[in-house]
Amino acid sequence: MPPLAALALPSLSPELLSFFATHGIVSVEDFLIRDIYQLPGLRAADSDKLRKAVTEVLAFLENGHASWRNGWDLFNNLEHNIRFLPTGYDSLDSLLQGGLREGTVTELVGASSCGKTQLCMQVSAHVAVRFGAMVAYIDTSNSFSSERLEQMLNDLLNSQREVEKTGAFMQALKNIVCYRAFDVYSMLILLQKLNTSIENHSQKTHSGRLRLIVVDSVSSVISPILGGNISQGHTLMMSIGQILKKLAVDNSIAVLTTNHTVTGESGNFKPALGESWKSVPHVRLLLRREIADGIYVASLTKHSSQACTKEAAFSIGRSGLQANVNHE
Repeated sequence: MPPLAALALPSLSPELLSFFATHGIVSVEDFLIRDIYQLPGLRAADSDKLRKAVTEVLAFLENGHASWRNGWDLFNNLEHNIRFLPTGYDSLDSLLQGGLREGTVTELVGASSCGKTQLCMQVSAHVAVRFGAMVAYIDTSNSFSSERLEQMLNDLLNSQREVEKTGAFMQALKNIVCYRAFDVYSMLILLQKLNTSIENHSQKTHSGRLRLIVVDSVSSVISPILGGNISQGHTLMMSIGQILKKLAVDNSIAVLTTNHTVTGESGNFKPALGESWKSVPHVRLLLRREIADGIYVASLTKHSSQACTKEAAFSIGRSGLQANVNHE
């Protein structure tokens, strides 16, 4: 469960959160399993504040609990309500059966400097230009480049007349909103605020609404809290995974995350964050770069509806797509 601070409830004041923290109550789980009214140092004057906090936390959990859905509802949703966001790369879209599927979490896994950030930015630019949709880009490693984004947008709009290009360029820039979160707590608070904002300002139309959330990279904020003396690392990791899936599923948003690789016991590279995190992404792509010819290759390693035996080759450059190869 998430940290109490991530709930951003009015009754959970900084003073109250600090008081809880001194007694080892940091997460929602800690809050639920402890007898709050028996904490040492509790003043009688604070009982009303505690009662209000308990009421708000329980109401929040009840309202956020997912409802049961039968098989027919799920099948009907699969048949009629699936939408895809094309990435701008024909071979990659073919590999993904149409692009990034709205309502799912897609993860890019790869070594450092293999092109994960470049691909995330290119997809964001494509979604902002082609669909006029909003993109929430969460940068956790200070790798987002406004100069590079400008190049990508100019390339995508190169065929338009100058007057039209200027207006479209400015609108696309407005559509891509960059947030920065450099630790797990900032990430949780940001995702919770984003979820609240979406719920309070939901739109009926698809044009202009938030359709893509990018987290580059999720492993940068999670890896530092795993292991060592931080016993709540696993809980915090799964809290991030839970809210990302909630954002995707409840709001029909495509979520794209990146994850780095680590060396396994056999010496082979494997995705970071371990087996528990593996359940979070619905789709996982392993990205590598062929240095010799500048081609990027995405291999499908996890998918909910197709065999993971395919890969797609493409090029990320100033002029956009330069190569499209899809093979078994």
